Amino acid sequence: MKSGLPKSWLTVPLAEIAEINPRHAKELDDSIPVSFATMAALNENKPVFQFLEERPLGTVRKGFTHFAEGDVLFAKITPCMENGKGAVAIGLRNGLGCGTTEVHVLRPLAGMNPHYIYRFLAQPMIRREAKENFTGTAGQARVPTTFVEQLEMPLPPLTEQLRIVAKLEKILSKLDECQKRLEKIPIILKRFRQSFLAAACSGRLTADWRKKKSPKLKIVEDDLPAGWRSVCVGDVIQSLKYGTAQKCGYEKRGVPVLRIPNVINGVIDHSDLKYAKLPPKEFEQLRLKSGDILLIRSNGSVSLVGKCALVRKQELDFAYAGYLIRIRPEENTIASEFLNLVLSSYDIRLQIELEARSTSGVNNINSEEVKALHFLLPPLGEQREIICRVEALFAQVNKIETRYTKAKVQVDKLTQSILSKAFRGELVPQNPNDEPTEKLLERIRTLKNQSESTPIKRNQKVNTHARV
Repeated sequence: MKSGLPKSWLTVPLAEIAEINPRHAKELDDSIPVSFATMAALNENKPVFQFLEERPLGTVRKGFTHFAEGDVLFAKITPCMENGKGAVAIGLRNGLGCGTTEVHVLRPLAGMNPHYIYRFLAQPMIRREAKENFTGTAGQARVPTTFVEQLEMPLPPLTEQLRIVAKLEKILSKLDECQKRLEKIPIILKRFRQSFLAAACSGRLTADWRKKKSPKLKIVEDDLPAGWRSVCVGDVIQSLKYGTAQKCGYEKRGVPVLRIPNVINGVIDHSDLKYAKLPPKEFEQLRLKSGDILLIRSNGSVSLVGKCALVRKQELDFAYAGYLIRIRPEENTIASEFLNLVLSSYDIRLQIELEARSTSGVNNINSEEVKALHFLLPPLGEQREIICRVEALFAQVNKIETRYTKAKVQVDKLTQSILSKAFRGELVPQNPNDEPTEKLLERIRTLKNQSESTPIKRNQKVNTHARV
């Protein structure tokens, strides 16, 4: 093996084995229907188009990228490039296509398999290298043509290219199915949490506990469990207060100030803390104590408005920012953990999203609307039983979620590993009877050195199998 590759392989720049960004022949009739592809038509992990439109060539000849049957499309703009956008052009109307200008087109020369080139460019390591060569400003950064032309690709014999592509198709399709199944897990877990919270907040979760404690208890009027009553948030809290407007920074001066990024999944996250020097009087008003609840009152995303987190001992004497509201529960009436669960329930989410108002793209809910949120309140003893049951079950759900995250990382790594093996010549065995790569490359170079190919004649349909 040379340079870590099989002896029968060579390494060549893409410009040697493909025409980069070709154009349609001028002689083609403008009335010919052709396929049209927007960036949205390109997949992020498959070589097929998600959809194609149809337009007369004359309407898209100017101002758009040209491609034909068997060409390879490679997204060049951020973040589409990093996300893996690309395609092998198959099934084009009249074998011709036009589309988004934010792609590079590679037309494989004789003896090159387009799917082999597509899979090579799909490697995460190639995408990272392309990103390192971006030109342009942030948000408009693009992969330059020179990067594609000069990018060196391992080149096996044509028959081995076909074996590699077939093997990759078989393995990656199975991994794709695995990823689809994994993607369902977070949705299932989210629904399960909400269903369990709904049972907890309605009394269904602890029906057996009530029966065991007081066998003679029956459901009272309005279908409320015995001892439960309908209340509003304002009925069960000591106070509710907005946070500071003081500017915060990462320099550890003053006191930690919790912000929206610190409110995650019902708890306080310390990974992005900022600090501020607050006047003593303001700090005294805003200092947090264990059992307080912080609620997001304003955000561009309505799904974040009303999200809350329970303050623990770790956040004792922290302060909080102005987009948050501090709720201090009346401890003799309601357990902080129970109120935190209630505020995370689907029923409360509906009330919050109905009340949330948008001003210049920012959604808000004020203190009076928070106080008006209504729910069912059980006795303190039953609240504690609910808290224990929910925490025990959610601990198990969190374990499943952790296992899912690890499995997803492993599947992603496996995809990268398989692609890397393919382009090191380790995925399929070499066949000594294959045509040597030197002859393939010689044939390609001969073709390139010949005079320009005869232009596609007016109304002539492109050979849809010429390069596949």
